[in-house]
Amino acid sequence: MKPVHAFLGGVHPKPNKNTDVLPSIRLNDFPEVEILLQQHIGPPCACVVAPGDYVYVGQLIGKAEHPMAVPIHSSVSGTVKEIHYVVSAIGAPVESVRIESDMKFNMLPSLSCPVINSKEEFLAMVRSCGLVGLGGATFPTHIKLSPPKGKEPDLLLINAAECEPYITSDYRLICEHPDQVIDGILAVMKWIDIPRTIIGFEDNKPFVQKIFSHELGKRVFKTGEKSDIQIRSLKTKYPQGAEKMLIYSLSGRKVPTGKLPHDVRVLVMNVTTVCFIGRYMKEGVPLVRKRITLDGSALNTPGNFNVPIGAKIKDVIAAAGGTREEPRKIIMGGPMMGVALDRDDCGIIKANNAILVFGSKETKIPAESPCIRCGRCVAACPMNLMPTGIDQSTRARDLNGLEFFHVMDCIECGCCTYVCPAKRFLTQSIKNGKVFVKAENARLEREKQLVTSLAGSLPGKEGQSGKQDQ
Repeated sequence: MKPVHAFLGGVHPKPNKNTDVLPSIRLNDFPEVEILLQQHIGPPCACVVAPGDYVYVGQLIGKAEHPMAVPIHSSVSGTVKEIHYVVSAIGAPVESVRIESDMKFNMLPSLSCPVINSKEEFLAMVRSCGLVGLGGATFPTHIKLSPPKGKEPDLLLINAAECEPYITSDYRLICEHPDQVIDGILAVMKWIDIPRTIIGFEDNKPFVQKIFSHELGKRVFKTGEKSDIQIRSLKTKYPQGAEKMLIYSLSGRKVPTGKLPHDVRVLVMNVTTVCFIGRYMKEGVPLVRKRITLDGSALNTPGNFNVPIGAKIKDVIAAAGGTREEPRKIIMGGPMMGVALDRDDCGIIKANNAILVFGSKETKIPAESPCIRCGRCVAACPMNLMPTGIDQSTRARDLNGLEFFHVMDCIECGCCTYVCPAKRFLTQSIKNGKVFVKAENARLEREKQLVTSLAGSLPGKEGQSGKQDQ
């Protein structure tokens, strides 16, 4: 096995992989679902159903009218009760479809396995099934599979690191459906014309190597065909699964500032994303369910659960066994990069891979104190940034300072906040800095356009020009 490269920085939080040996349990008993019509990076979908309509599992309810949009499908069969706007987990208003389930899960009769004969048909299939990056980024997969001309990838990297504490949903998928993962990888390699694949996993999951080696061996035995798919163990270190970290660890290639993976001829896909491609090509059912890890000290029965997209978090918690104490904090995602929710009636979305429910013991927030200039945040930053400088510039609303310290390069991994002895809210401050930079740049661009338009409409310019010519 070839050696891997170690990125600088990172931290070693306690893994807390409490549910890694617990098989996924399918939950269906939800009275209603709340399905958002924007579950991807890009414009929202247009609703194509109305209150009173009966819908099937897999039926289109949100039409993608923009190239960056991805269709949304119903995850249950039942009656559409309401089309309304709700506040999403990140605080933005999003149009949503509320469906009352009949608990029958009747499939749309027209669903069928796709027939693929070309790259264009493959990309159309990936989009039509509603697929986005299922590692949490939700970038439209059909766009990711269509790099600019001249930047076609020669290497496919499969992210099976799952470096966030508590989360084990990807690991359980690997244990339960390795055949679908390999099917998806082979499909991407074939239709996107990528000659080589590397599956990267952290060394705290030793069975991954055996599982995939066994699956690949079975295929060679049955068909006699070998594929250039390698499986490599990575050092357990957070954020090993971050895109730029994974690329460097597995290939030694560095993605320059402001550039994307295709600029170094690499395509990175989450293991759950390629698994869905493999499953959809055999079953023909769009993305309507999600495997999530449910964990935390406030729960009675942590585990891994397969639930319909749109199922309300409070209903998922109740169906999984309920709570042992009053939840003090609910996090959508992991403890390092997840989003703390202000309510429990949000619906499960495509980006969800975990719901963490904590009691009072883990949710005490320490008070901030002045920075002691120890430099631990600088040493921990995997992007080689200076979090203290970004923090100071954000609080001073210093646009030049934020740009000088490259605030937009931050991946918001939380390492700086994790190691800070002064308990500074560095990651939160950096997020605010990004918002400030975007708002200020937009304002400056509007002012520039206004000045240009006013200058062009000033009277007398043509006359003065004519006099000068004379």
